Amino acid sequence: MKIAFLGLGTMGLPMAANLVKAGHEVRGWNRSPEPAAKLAALGAHIAATPGEAAADAELLISMLADDAATRATVLDAGALAALQPGAIHVNMATISVALADELAALHRAHGVGYIAAPVLGRVNVAEAGQLNILAAGDAQLLAVVQPLFDVLGKKTWHLGSRPAQANAAKLAVNFMIASAIGTMGEAVALAQGHGVDKAGFLELATSTVFAAPVYQGYGRAIADERFEPAGFKLALGLKDVRLALEAAEQANVPLPLASALRDTHIESLAHGEGHLDWAALSRTSARRAGQA
Repeated sequence: MKIAFLGLGTMGLPMAANLVKAGHEVRGWNRSPEPAAKLAALGAHIAATPGEAAADAELLISMLADDAATRATVLDAGALAALQPGAIHVNMATISVALADELAALHRAHGVGYIAAPVLGRVNVAEAGQLNILAAGDAQLLAVVQPLFDVLGKKTWHLGSRPAQANAAKLAVNFMIASAIGTMGEAVALAQGHGVDKAGFLELATSTVFAAPVYQGYGRAIADERFEPAGFKLALGLKDVRLALEAAEQANVPLPLASALRDTHIESLAHGEGHLDWAALSRTSARRAGQA
């Protein structure tokens, strides 16, 4: 299949690489040249612009940082305009529900299929082709792209016929991750306040009642104070919490915990921690308790 892949960052590059290795004809584009060169070394073609990448593509996959990057690349830089009627765009980025609805309408008007398929998993999971893919859109379009999802992930979760439903689900999951990190930070501060060893406490909690990947992975990072290199930047966590709050307001769903988490993220950014791994959010609780 002729695939255009826009966004070869931390997650996009290993995903595009897996499609090349699976035998697909991939034409990639990235704002900075270094990741594109790595993909080219695997046998992919590299385009100078998003529009050039999308021209003649049967399928366009985008994996961009946020709403602004998605809008600039897909709309302003001409990727959607370059797609032929009948092509399919799979947006695998975490974007707002509002932009998802807007993109779905614009693609319909252009005669192009649109699917939202954000993913769960860090870069090592993407490299292994073991992502969980949260997909929503027309059932017939989903059936067409499922073989590609099978290359990229270990399971595809079908969440509805409206693309925005997948984005709402991804934002809800990321809100839960932020909550887990924030809770661990406060719990560690409580334990340390009474002289309990941080690493020992987290090993106890994450190997018993909270023996789950999110708690274990972020718990180890908090215990070791290992915040660089960032697997997922704290600043992007703030972006997702804000998007969750926006989506909640659209549906009249109160999220008081998310409001508190937003402010905690902002506090971290005020201390210059936006570039660090999301686990660094735990530093805020330590500072508040006079432990850092």
